[in-house]
Amino acid sequence: MTSPIRTERRGAVLEVTIDRPKANAIDAATSRIMGDIFAGFRDDPELRVAILTAAGEKFFCPGWDLKAAAAGEAPDVDYGVGGFGGLQELKGLNKPVICAVNGLAFGGGFEIMISCDIIIAAEHATFALPEINSGTVADAATIKLPRFIPYHVAMEMLFTGRRIDTAEAKQWGIVNEIVPANVLMARAREVAAQLADGPPLVYACIKEIARETMHLPIHEAFHMVTKRKLESVDALYSSEDQLEGAKAFAEKRKPVWKGR
Repeated sequence: MTSPIRTERRGAVLEVTIDRPKANAIDAATSRIMGDIFAGFRDDPELRVAILTAAGEKFFCPGWDLKAAAAGEAPDVDYGVGGFGGLQELKGLNKPVICAVNGLAFGGGFEIMISCDIIIAAEHATFALPEINSGTVADAATIKLPRFIPYHVAMEMLFTGRRIDTAEAKQWGIVNEIVPANVLMARAREVAAQLADGPPLVYACIKEIARETMHLPIHEAFHMVTKRKLESVDALYSSEDQLEGAKAFAEKRKPVWKGR
C-alpha cells in the first residue's frame, strides 16, 4: 500500500509531503507515520531543516479525517509520538521546520501549519478553524492562536469558523510570505538552504528558549538562559561552534558550522 506521506532528502533538508487523496485529511494512522518521520528528522544529525507541504494544488490539509471519525475513530485516539500531525507535541524538536502551504489549510491542517516555524503560502491558499460547525473544539488552535495573534482576532476565528485569505493571514502574522503557486516549493527550498547553511546549535537555542520561556516572567526567562538551565544553551556555550563563530568574525571569513 502506498504511504500517505512522502519524504525526500535533499542534502541537509528533509521534504515531507502529505499525499492522501482526495483532500489530504489525516487519520490516526497517517498521524502516527508523520510523528515517526519528524522524530527521525529530530534525531538525525545530518538533517538540519524540514519542509512540510502537501500534494496537489487545492488542499494543504483540512485536518482530521471526518470519514474516519464517522466510522468510529475517536478524537482522543492515539495520534502518535508527536500528537496530531506529528509536530504539535513532539518533544525536543529544536530544528527549523518550514511549511509550504499549497492550498486550503483548515482545522487540524491549520494547527499543523502554525506548529511550523516559518510559513510560506501560495496566493490561493485559504485558512479557517471550522470545528465549531462539526461540534468539536480546535483544541491546539485554542491554546496557541491567542498567544500568536491578537486575542480578539483569534476568538473570532474560533467562534465563527470563517475563512481568511492569504492577505489577511499575513496581516495578522500567521504567514510569513505569499508567493505564486508555481514558485512555492522553489521559495521554500531557498529559505531551507539558507537555514541549512546556518548554525544548528543556535537554532536549537532559539527554539528551546522561545518554547520554554513563553509562560515565564522576563526575569525568570533571563535566569533560565544566563544560568544555562536549558540543555541547548549549555550545549552552545560549551561548543566548538561558539568558538568558531568568534574566530570567523575576527578573521573576516564565513564560519564553518559543525553542530558541535
